[in-house]
Parts: sequence; structure tokens; C-alpha cells
Amino acid sequence: MNKKVNIINKRAKFEYILMDQFSAGIVLTGTEIKSIRASKASISESFCEFNDSEELFIINMFIDEYSHGNQFNHKTRSQRKLLLNKKELKKLLKEVKNTGLTIVPLKLFINEKGFAKVIISLAKGKKLYDKRQTIKNRENKLQLARIKKNN
Repeated sequence: MNKKVNIINKRAKFEYILMDQFSAGIVLTGTEIKSIRASKASISESFCEFNDSEELFIINMFIDEYSHGNQFNHKTRSQRKLLLNKKELKKLLKEVKNTGLTIVPLKLFINEKGFAKVIISLAKGKKLYDKRQTIKNRENKLQLARIKKNN
């Protein structure tokens, strides 16, 4: 594995207040992992939710079709199961049901062993004034950097 694959959800930090983070494995087929290794995936519009049997799935994750996959190719947007410990799943389920938090994927990467992993986070949606404050802070940092560069 010579190439690093890091697919980041940039919108998550802007749209949500992030809390606890977990690293989860993903159940994938052969053509899906090959497309991820070619960095042809996106998690910007995806979210996670539990099904009836309390299993965690990532919804709306886009993985482009593999170019050499012919009839064995996968669907680009389908539910994919996330693999976590029972203790972590119970904690996430409790937080989602009791406090109304959502689970958002932050980063998709390939670990040292060659497995696809996703970093997920418990998140609370930001209000409009929080988003404005985030934009204001970002612009202030840019102006400060410009001033320091000129001096």
C-alpha cells in the first residue's frame, strides 16, 4: 500500500458540533474497495443510522463504479454496514435515542492492513447564528494571516 487514501467530509465541521469520535470498519464488496483505493468515493452527503435490529449503517455514501468491474459492479449509493464493538454500538444507540444526536462520517481511509475504515462522530446540528460565527472566525483568521505575511 504505497498510496494514502483520505476522503474527508469538510461540511461536517461547518454543519455540526462534533462530540465523541469512533473508528468503524465497513462491509464492502470487491469492486467497492477497489474504487475507494482509487479515491473515487465521497462521504459529504452521507449520515449513519440504526436499523430495526440495532445494526449501524452508513446511508448515501457515494462510491463510483469500478472501471474494470463489468457485470459484477456495485450500486453507487447503497446502505453499507459499519462494524463496531457492542459497547460502542450501545453507547451510540443510547445517545441517538435519548438526546437526539446524529451520527456523521468525518473521514474515510485505508489502514495499514488494507481495510477501509471510517471515522464517525456523534454530532449536534448547529443553528444559523453558530454557522455565521464559524464564518466570521474563519475570515478573521485569514485577515490575521495576511497581516502577518505583509509584515
